[in-house]
Amino acid sequence: MWRRSMQLRVVVSTLALSLAVVIVLGMVLQWQITSQLLDSKEQAAISQAEYSLPILERELTAVDPNSDSVAEQLQAALNRLTTSSSGQSTTETVAGAFTPVLVDGRAPGERSKQPAAGPVEDVPEDLRGFVERGQLATKIYTVQRETGPVTMVIVGTPVSSATRPLQIYLLFPLTAEQTTLAVMQRTLLVSAVVLLALLGAITNLVTRQVVRPVRQAAQIAEQLAEGDLDKRMRVIGEDDVARLAESFNEMADSLKQQITQLEEFGQLQRRFTSDVSHELRTPLTTVRMAADVLHASREEFPPGLSRSTELLVDELDRFELLLADLLEISRLDAGVADLAAGELDLQEITTRAVESVRAIAETSGVELRVHPPADGTDLHIVADARRVERIMRNLVANAIDHAEGGPVELRFGGNEQAVAVTVRDYGVGLRSGEAELVFTRFWRADPSRNRRSGGTGLGLSISQEDARLHGGELDAWGEPGEGSCFRLTLPRKPGEEAETSPLSLPSTRRIAAPEALLATGVERPSESDGEQEVRDQGPARLSEEPREEK
Repeated sequence: MWRRSMQLRVVVSTLALSLAVVIVLGMVLQWQITSQLLDSKEQAAISQAEYSLPILERELTAVDPNSDSVAEQLQAALNRLTTSSSGQSTTETVAGAFTPVLVDGRAPGERSKQPAAGPVEDVPEDLRGFVERGQLATKIYTVQRETGPVTMVIVGTPVSSATRPLQIYLLFPLTAEQTTLAVMQRTLLVSAVVLLALLGAITNLVTRQVVRPVRQAAQIAEQLAEGDLDKRMRVIGEDDVARLAESFNEMADSLKQQITQLEEFGQLQRRFTSDVSHELRTPLTTVRMAADVLHASREEFPPGLSRSTELLVDELDRFELLLADLLEISRLDAGVADLAAGELDLQEITTRAVESVRAIAETSGVELRVHPPADGTDLHIVADARRVERIMRNLVANAIDHAEGGPVELRFGGNEQAVAVTVRDYGVGLRSGEAELVFTRFWRADPSRNRRSGGTGLGLSISQEDARLHGGELDAWGEPGEGSCFRLTLPRKPGEEAETSPLSLPSTRRIAAPEALLATGVERPSESDGEQEVRDQGPARLSEEPREEK
């Protein structure tokens, strides 16, 4: 979903960036508000201490820190301070409630035994050190109480007495400020959630306005690719999206026009091929009859004229073959080719095709080897015997032409869904990318090669169409110097689907050629090794391309 939806990526990315901005903004706001609250609290606490200092000094004028009842006197002074502070104005009491602590930090003896009034244990030692040296000091400090930790602002200042200065500490709890901060944090959190939801909705709406035309264009492009050339995009408004829709529609109109022209041209070309092929049959028949008469009387002609007669007959044979192939191609292109399906044995049909080209193989010095299936696999299928034999004849003849004097091996295989046969030669092979071109009409790997079978360049193309007409596949593999291999896979019955082929094409690892390579010093593998190699390769999927199998 993340890879396919641009709208989802834009919305999620916007929300992620917005979340980062909201977090940073919330932290800055919280820091600013907290700092201002603490500064205000500290200033109010100092003002309260300055206000309370004269009152406390009047009360401590008669207090003798060396007397035995100094603790009661200090407590009485604190009570007087509390009573006096309760009468202040609103401006003067902005610091809020506080707890006073009065202590004689310079009294001799241990800290715990010094005269004091109030919770002196809540005052930190470092703050007492500053105040005892005669300085006004403040500190934010957290103390542990029975109800939990309490954070407070503590203001300490020296206060004069009858004999020596004492220290007064005012403890201002920050409970109200903490409550305010908690409310502020909840408000920021709720605002952030609402803001992110609104941003997500807005981003989704804005992105949808851009993505919807793109999706529509992709959907219409798929329909155009499927052949529905009348589909067009809706043009709304005059913005960039509208101009995109107009350009897309203009492109679709241009493509439809060009495709229509190509279809008309293709139909015209097929009609021309078919008409020419049919029209040539009559004069070709007449020329053939005349050539046969001349060929039958060639012994009465001079040597040069006799040789010309033989060449004329050979070229007429090639011309008839080309004409037959052109007629077959025209029928296949027109979609009028039909199957005369019947039950047949693939091995028997292949053997018959091999025998028909054996004379060419013997002339070329090529050994034809037919390896029947070792496990006795049933090779009976329902197919058109004429077309299957033509496929095998074309494959074997092509292998003879490119075998370079080496052997040509045929192997069979079968499973519950399909049967297959491979034609393997150990000749020049195919260069990279040529395995996809061998079925192109009139294409030849090496046009200068002397072909012994008199091919027209249409045999493999017709063979592939014959295989597809049965619902099968014709694949090719080849490597330079290692030869080539063609695999025909046919379903048990025409129209059935075969997910895997019983035989696989060779891999890219080097395979030593049999007896044909003995002259080069390469050791010939045994036939059992070759059969074992084919078995080890296992089944291959028909959907795989030959180059991918390599």
